[in-house]
Amino acid sequence: MLARRFPSPWLSPAMGGEGTMGGKGGGSPGRKMAAGATAAGRRGACFPALLVAASVVCLAQVSAVDVHTPAELSVENGTEAKLPCTFASSEVISSAASVTWSFQAEGSTTSVSFFYYSNGKAYPGKSTQFKDRSSWAGDLNKKDASINIANMQFQDNGTYICDVKNPPDIVVTPGEIKVRVVERGTVVPGNLPLFTPTLVAGISIGGVLGLGLLIILIVCVVYRKKNSKKHYSGDPDIDARLGM
Repeated sequence: MLARRFPSPWLSPAMGGEGTMGGKGGGSPGRKMAAGATAAGRRGACFPALLVAASVVCLAQVSAVDVHTPAELSVENGTEAKLPCTFASSEVISSAASVTWSFQAEGSTTSVSFFYYSNGKAYPGKSTQFKDRSSWAGDLNKKDASINIANMQFQDNGTYICDVKNPPDIVVTPGEIKVRVVERGTVVPGNLPLFTPTLVAGISIGGVLGLGLLIILIVCVVYRKKNSKKHYSGDPDIDARLGM
């Protein structure tokens, strides 16, 4: 018997086969797959470039908020302290603007947020050492983010951090104030040294003693001069030598 010959399904039309994967006018399936892969590769290559371009556009629309605070501040124990903080932003101040104050105690490496202000409302922290002692003292429309802390204590020594956000502007470097709480009578507004009662008393006593010594010295000189004149008044030669 003669074996019936069936066309091989793996023969391409170019090889003379009659496979069903070919087709008139349809082109080679392998070529179609290669073309699809090439297009996908091109799309994949374009995606990172588009992502980079979008990032550049976003960054171009975002600028930094410049925050300004004094580097150091001395506060008398038991008094109210105002922590000054101002900022500059290229954007109009909106309701999305916010201020966060944090505290880092001396010797600590972490900070704790204790005050937040946004949309005209203050939110003092209730679980910090500044509970019921911190209050809003600024005006965002005037680009002022200052706060007050009442009844400053020695345990309040540390660094206070002012962080301002005014979307789309963001802060790059928050302002930091190193606060030093000292005994009463040692500082005045503006952190200028003030004479303590002990120092004032010492200066007064020293002045009185100095004045007394000066008076005694003058009296001694006058008395000695008078005695010299009286003792040598009968001797013309001695008087001439003394210039009398």
